[in-house]
Amino acid sequence: MWEEKNNTLYKKFEFKNFSEAFAFMTRVAIEAERMDHHPLWTNVYNKVEIWLSTHDAGDVVTDKDKKLAAKIDAIHS
Repeated sequence: MWEEKNNTLYKKFEFKNFSEAFAFMTRVAIEAERMDHHPLWTNVYNKVEIWLSTHDAGDVVTDKDKKLAAKIDAIHS
């Protein structure tokens, strides 16, 4: 479940290994590019953390973030 905090939507994902985490990030990157909406994220081994906010709206959560979050969840499922 996405958590709204500090004007971002945040979620941590965990995978079996680095390859699965990286493949997930690749799929998210393709979708983010299509939406022209790019996440702040980190990856350490099998963990990916994502923070979403809309920079051109003043770094707050908007519908654009919620739509990307839903697409990320669909990729993860």
